[in-house]
Amino acid sequence: MKILRTSKATLFSLQAFSDYVGKFHRHRRKLWPFLGLWKLAVVVILVYFLGSSLLISSALVGPNETQSNSKGVLESDEPSVGRLVSQLKLQELTDTTLNIRVISSKDLVSVSVDNTVIYEIKGYQSYEPKSEANTGGRGIHVLVLHQVTGALMSSRVFDTYSPREDEAMALFVNMVQDNRIFVFAIKDEGTFHLKPPSRRLLLSMGSTEMSRVGWRDMWAMVAVKGAGKIAEGYAKSPDFESWAKRLEVSAEVKLLAEPAPPCWPSSPTEDRRIDFCDRIEGYGSICSCDNPAPIAFNPPPPINNQIANVPVAIIASNRPHYLCRMLQSLLSAHGANPDNIVVFIDGFFEETLSVAKLFGLRGIQHAPVGSKTGRISQHYKISLSAIFSMFPLATHAIVLEEDLDVSPDFFSYFGQTLGLLAADPSLYCVSAWNDLGYEYTSMDPTLLYRVETMPGLGWMLSRDLFYTELEPQWPPPDKTWDWDMWMRLGEIRQGRECIIPDVSRTFHFGASGVNMNSYFHDKYFSKRSFNTIPDVDMIGVEAMVQEQYEGLLEYELSRGRVLLECPCNEINGTSHIYIKEKEIPHIFFIQMKHSKDFNSWLALAKCLHIWDLDARGYHHGLWRLFINETPFYIIGAPFSPYSAYMPPEVTPLKLRIKKTKKSKSSAAKLKNINKNP
Repeated sequence: MKILRTSKATLFSLQAFSDYVGKFHRHRRKLWPFLGLWKLAVVVILVYFLGSSLLISSALVGPNETQSNSKGVLESDEPSVGRLVSQLKLQELTDTTLNIRVISSKDLVSVSVDNTVIYEIKGYQSYEPKSEANTGGRGIHVLVLHQVTGALMSSRVFDTYSPREDEAMALFVNMVQDNRIFVFAIKDEGTFHLKPPSRRLLLSMGSTEMSRVGWRDMWAMVAVKGAGKIAEGYAKSPDFESWAKRLEVSAEVKLLAEPAPPCWPSSPTEDRRIDFCDRIEGYGSICSCDNPAPIAFNPPPPINNQIANVPVAIIASNRPHYLCRMLQSLLSAHGANPDNIVVFIDGFFEETLSVAKLFGLRGIQHAPVGSKTGRISQHYKISLSAIFSMFPLATHAIVLEEDLDVSPDFFSYFGQTLGLLAADPSLYCVSAWNDLGYEYTSMDPTLLYRVETMPGLGWMLSRDLFYTELEPQWPPPDKTWDWDMWMRLGEIRQGRECIIPDVSRTFHFGASGVNMNSYFHDKYFSKRSFNTIPDVDMIGVEAMVQEQYEGLLEYELSRGRVLLECPCNEINGTSHIYIKEKEIPHIFFIQMKHSKDFNSWLALAKCLHIWDLDARGYHHGLWRLFINETPFYIIGAPFSPYSAYMPPEVTPLKLRIKKTKKSKSSAAKLKNINKNP
C-alpha cells in the first residue's frame, strides 16, 4: 500500500496563509460571507496542486520503498533497483552496473553487491584433522554472477591447502561460460597445494598478482571470463607464523544490456536445460551450445528385468555437482527408469533440487534432523521410510549416495541377485561394493561372494527388514553414530551376511564430505576396481545360498595350494612375484585366535595397500581376493572353521605393524614376527 506523506513545513505554510487571509479581512464583517467563500476556494486550489505534486512523487515509490525527507532519497528493501538521488530532480532509473566489494582474510570471506552481502563464510579452521575448531571455508572461494542480471549463479569453496583441490577448481572455472562475472577470494590459506597449472589459469583470466601469492597471503580478484580482470588485491603475510592483514577489493562491473538467446530448440526436455543454464553455472557440457550433454536417456532394458519395480532412493545434500555426475551414470545404465528414482535432499538446497529437476526426477527436501553424523543417520532413516511409502507395492529398494558412479550393468546386477534376499533368510542385503576390490585384488565381474560386513555404497534391502527391524531400532538424533557402522553391529545384523561382487558396480568419486578428504580418498578409493562391461551374466548366483556356498568353498579349498610364505613382498623382503595360476586357488593361513583378533589381517592388508582401517569383507574368518590374477583364500587360524584345511606342518603366520624409529606417526613397517621373533 502506498502512503502519501506531507511535510510539517507544507502544513505550516497552509495554516499561515489561512490566518493571514482571516486577519486581513476581519474588519470587513459585511463582506465576510463572500470573502469566506473566496478563502475556501483559494485553499482548495492550493491543496489540489500540492496533492497532485505529492501523488506524482509517490507514484515513483515502489511497493517496497518509502520516502525520506531527511535524506532526500528513496529507500528500498531492494537496494540495486530503481534508486533516485533527490526528490527535487528525477533521474533515470538504472541498474547497468554492479558495485562489488570483496573481503579476504584469515577468518572471513565476504562478497557484497551494491551494499548487500550475498556471500559470507566466517570462522577459523584448525589444521588438526579432528579439531573442534574446524568450521570449513579454508582455501579459494569462487563465485559466479550473471553478466546481465547480476544474480549469483554458483559459489564453490576449494580447499587448495589440500591435494587435488586446485585441479577441481580449474575444472570448475573451465566449465563456466564466457562473459560470466567471477569473484575469487582466499580465506585462511589457499596456496599450499596450488600448483603451476592452476596459477597459470588464474593469470590467464587477468591476474597480475597470482604468481607471487604465497603461504597465508590474502588475495581477491573480480574478473569477467573472456574479458579479463576488473579489480584485484594482494596482501603479503609478514612471516611464516602469521597471516596477512585483512584485504578489501572493490570493483564496478558493467552489466550487459540483454542476454544471448538460448541456443537449444524449445521442447519439454530442452526447456528444462534452458531454465537451468540461465540460473546456475559450472556444469560444463550440460550447458554447451555446440555439443550439449544429454539430460534425457533411453537405455535398453537389463538382461534380467526383475528389477523393474524396485525404486531407487538417492541420498543427497549440498553437493549438486556430485549429484549431476552420479545421475548421468545412473540414468544411462541399462534398465534405468526415471519414474522409480527419487532424490532425497537433507536441507533446502535449491541448486541440488534444480539438478534433480534438470534430469526430470522428483526431488524431496526435508528439514535437517540432528547434527554431524547423527544428521546423516536421520537423513537415511527419513529417506528409507519415504521411499517405501511412495512405492507401497515395492518389496525392496536400492539406496545410492550422490557421490557414486554406477556401472552399465548396475540394474542387471541387482536384478540377478534380487531373488536371493527372498530365498535365503541368512542374507541381510545385496551390495554393489567390494571393500577389498582394488585394481590389483579383483578381476572377475561374474563372481559373487558372501561377507559378514555390510558394505553399503549402493545396496538393496527388503521392506520387511526396514519396517520390522531397522526403523524401530534406528539410533535417535542425539546419537552421533555412523548409520552404516550401526547396521554392522552384531545385535542388528544377527549373523546375517551380504552378497557382494568381486568387481564393484559402484565407484566412489567424492573427495569431500563429512568423513572424507582428498588425501583419504587418494589412499583408499582412487584405485578401486569398477566394472564397465554392460550386461554381465553373473555366474553361480544360486550357489550364494548358504548351504550351497559352503559346498563351493569346500570344493575350492580342497583343491587349493597352500603357501608357506606371505604373499606380500614387503613382509618377505624379496622381489618374488607369484606365477599367474588362474585355475588353482592359493591358500594362506594367518594367525587369528578369536572373532575379534584381526591384527595379522590388518598388517597384511596394509602391506597389500588395501583397506586396513578395520576388518571388512570376511566370511567366517576367510577373505577372498586376487593377487597377480590368481585367486587367494586368506584364512585366520585357528578361529576360522576353514582351518581344517591347514596341513599339520603349517603354522599360521603372525603378522604385526611395527612403527619405525624415523617416524612417530602412524606410518608403519610390516614385520614377519615368525621370522624375527
